[in-house]
Amino acid sequence: MTSIDPNKNIIVKDSFFSRLTLAGKLSLIGIILVTLVAIFAPALSPHNPMETNPELRWNSDAKGYPLGCDNLGQCIFSRIVHGSRLSLVIGFASRCVALIIGLVVGLTAGYFGGWIDWVLMRIVDMFLAFPSLLISLAISMIMGNGLGTVIFAIAIVGWAEMARIIRSQVMLTHILPNCLPIITVIFTMGMATAVLSEASLSFLGLGVDPAEPTWGGMVAVGKDYMIAHPSLVIYPGLCIAFLVIVFNVFGDELRDILDPSHKGNL
Repeated sequence: MTSIDPNKNIIVKDSFFSRLTLAGKLSLIGIILVTLVAIFAPALSPHNPMETNPELRWNSDAKGYPLGCDNLGQCIFSRIVHGSRLSLVIGFASRCVALIIGLVVGLTAGYFGGWIDWVLMRIVDMFLAFPSLLISLAISMIMGNGLGTVIFAIAIVGWAEMARIIRSQVMLTHILPNCLPIITVIFTMGMATAVLSEASLSFLGLGVDPAEPTWGGMVAVGKDYMIAHPSLVIYPGLCIAFLVIVFNVFGDELRDILDPSHKGNL
């Protein structure tokens, strides 16, 4: 977007950040904050997130444990900090895999058309017809727990939607550049879905190794002690909600900014 400086009578191009609403700016700051926490998790964590100390079980006032300890005497704060790293890694990796598959299928269907388009879109319809969580659960049960399994399971349920949207944006010329705005939007908003899917799988015991610090896994453990020790559910639950909200809000902002009606102003 451009504006005119009344003092110098020249056209000034607005920055991307200035075009965001207050909610968009706060969501971007939130994403950056979580990313920094994930990057510097080892430095921010006062303890090893997988270290257990039975003597500190349920201790909420132990020195050096900001949020207290869980049922195994593990530092809740350290596990939450390291959990942000796994959530972002799984979310980003699964969206990248889904994006690659969706791009190939969507661009191929839109460019060639005809029977190729019909066959690919029917495959997409089949994937969209089943509940995404059900497909993820089935894949996790077949392949077993593990980081790679979770990424693959979330990617498999996300590529079909991407392929459908990309197919609708394809033109005969400048195919990929024409799709970049919508790709950016669906990738960003899909991060929220991926984070929530990982939390759901971990909550059901079909995510990564249960010993690994994940927010969904922490909620799964905490639910058994929710009455006596609600903090085990509240802290990781709030983290999941926060990350989902900021990605959704920022995705909405991107959609408004990158809308085709604003192309002339980019």
